[in-house]
Amino acid sequence: MQFQLHPKQGLAIQSAATEILYGGAAGGGKSHLMRVAALSWCAAIPGLQVYLFRRVFDDLIKNHIEGPKGFRAMLAEWENAGFVKIVDEEIRFWNGSKIFLCHCKDEKHVYKYFGAEMHVLLIDELTHFTDKMYRLLRSRVRMVGMKIPEEWRGMFPRILCSSNPGNVGHQFVKQMFIVEAEPFAVRQMEDEEGGMRRQFVPSRLEDNPSMQEDDPSYEKKLAGLGSDALVKALRNGDWDVVEGAFFDCWDRDKHVVRPFEIPAHWTRFQSGDWGSAKPFSFGWWAVASDDTEVENVNSHKLTIPRGCLVRYREWYGMKPKQPNVGLKLTAEEVGRGLVEREPATEALVYRVLDPSAFSENGGPSLEERIANGARETKRTICFNPADNTRVASRGALAGWDQVRARMKGDGDGRPMMVFFSNCLDSIRTIPALMHDSARPEDVDTDGEDHAADDVRYGCNSRPWVAPPPQGDKPLKGGGYKPANQEEGDSWR
Repeated sequence: MQFQLHPKQGLAIQSAATEILYGGAAGGGKSHLMRVAALSWCAAIPGLQVYLFRRVFDDLIKNHIEGPKGFRAMLAEWENAGFVKIVDEEIRFWNGSKIFLCHCKDEKHVYKYFGAEMHVLLIDELTHFTDKMYRLLRSRVRMVGMKIPEEWRGMFPRILCSSNPGNVGHQFVKQMFIVEAEPFAVRQMEDEEGGMRRQFVPSRLEDNPSMQEDDPSYEKKLAGLGSDALVKALRNGDWDVVEGAFFDCWDRDKHVVRPFEIPAHWTRFQSGDWGSAKPFSFGWWAVASDDTEVENVNSHKLTIPRGCLVRYREWYGMKPKQPNVGLKLTAEEVGRGLVEREPATEALVYRVLDPSAFSENGGPSLEERIANGARETKRTICFNPADNTRVASRGALAGWDQVRARMKGDGDGRPMMVFFSNCLDSIRTIPALMHDSARPEDVDTDGEDHAADDVRYGCNSRPWVAPPPQGDKPLKGGGYKPANQEEGDSWR
């Protein structure tokens, strides 16, 4: 069998890394690489067990079994010669090696693979999976008593994943493979991060000449996706762009500013979202009392208008390098931690906290215990229950609409909410949140939404409505009549 691989595909197969992400842009040859890797390793290593995953079963069949370049076509001659058998979702080799074709639609389905010994784990479209699903599957990657040929010694057990930017797992994949190292760099990970040798191998359409030969119009199809974000993500492999993002109005140049000295007369307050097994999030805010010129994260001048919320400090309770995993601190420890991060001279007008923290189940509430922890340091902290409205109703601007309205800004496009560049977890998680597939007007709570909830509480505490265009006249019963509307024309 002759396999044709291009340089970056070959690099991924031959790499000394044992936990690899290949991809980025569409058309880089990800699925073909998966099949070639599985077949090559199974033929070379007797008794090898390869598990190939897609999130949805139909995608698994369409992408890897059927079609002119699927397993059936690739293995037709070997199957006729008796070298392999394809039985349901299993490919059995003459030397005892096997490829298991697996799907894992929901997080609970991961547990049916808990008894497996995966010598090789292949995950196609990793961002379709959640962080929890990936970590559980990775924990099954092990190899005991296998004899490995010399040319492959030290390279197994092994994980090879592929993906484009976007979808529910975008944030954890970006954090694991993209953010913390240069492309192609091989890093030895700590035990709490799996202990493997991790690498990101970026690929683009240009790295896969076969696609351009098979479908010369493929690049034009990508250019015609109809969404700038989608084109950047799939054509360029841009991990800073998320197609389908809940906050598609997020703009790093507009919403992330370099820290500056907050004027003493600006109103300050705090918002917080409780978490233990999952991260908690607390943010310190200032309300701009005047139009103020600041620098954005790229050192360009930006004017924030009067009334703009400035998130100038945050505390996000996440285990280092483990997105969406909480610190499991007690409420008292959180109270002491808040005091440690807040100068005694800083006067906050009010604080709002996740309303679930006020429930009493036969003892003091979490909010009381946070206050008790603060009192141990001779300081007083007192929260009010936050407005937990998520989705606006009856035309009221509340919940996520408040957050989105502030992001979009005033009539001149100036943001009504900005984040200091040291608020790393807000900046990391909020742009990556996706729509809930069952309730599109809400965020997908499988994502890391804790900082977003904290921000929502802050925005709900200071409702803001964009002013009408200059010259528009208020109408009885609400609404505005545009300045250029002719008398007698209908308008509501």
